[in-house]
Amino acid sequence: MEEPKLQITKRQTLGDQLYGQILEQVVSGKLGQGERLPSENQIAGAFGVSRPVVREALRKLQEDGLVEARRGVGSFVRRRPPEKLIEYATAESVAGLMRAMEARITVEHTTARLAALRASPRDLARIEAALLQLEASMQARTPSVAEDYDFHRAIAAAAGNDVFIQMLDCTRGLIERGIDVAQKLTRGGSQARLDLVIREHRQIFEAIRAGDSEAAAVCMSYHLLQARTRITDNTEPL
Repeated sequence: MEEPKLQITKRQTLGDQLYGQILEQVVSGKLGQGERLPSENQIAGAFGVSRPVVREALRKLQEDGLVEARRGVGSFVRRRPPEKLIEYATAESVAGLMRAMEARITVEHTTARLAALRASPRDLARIEAALLQLEASMQARTPSVAEDYDFHRAIAAAAGNDVFIQMLDCTRGLIERGIDVAQKLTRGGSQARLDLVIREHRQIFEAIRAGDSEAAAVCMSYHLLQARTRITDNTEPL
């Protein structure tokens, strides 16, 4: 690992800042795929942080599939994210975006399941209208953050519990930042990748319309897990 260009500051969580610093090294290719990271002591000394901070950053990098730990050997770069990731989002913000995706999986798994059980014809019409707008904007490769959010919010509304809507709305800014990054990467990708993302959304809707609560929950979780992976993996398609 090369010497860090910036020093860790206390304006953000130290673990997230260190996550960002290591992420930059991986995205730039200074740490290559399959390459071993320096030891915890070396990273702590290079960045002027404690070993618990290093462990926190490495844990998050492992959870996001960027780094893998090999018992008794050390940590290695598992995969290299798209180069444009840190153009669309600051390196330090990626950890927060990924934690937001993690929380969304938990909440929206449930909203999709309940929507399949409780959605009225009006709810289904609202979800489908949002889906059609999302599909049109994605096929045109135009920004569609609002359309994507509206689709997920319509599902939350169909769950029949206003608290779910409030949970999404109070974190809308963070959710939309994650959607924005994912969509920018998708718009710049292959047609196969674009079609895959569109299909994931449609599968969620079809399961809800069919009243299949388990399928709806699984499709939603799968879509959000894939969205997380697409943010941190430069292979095509995902």
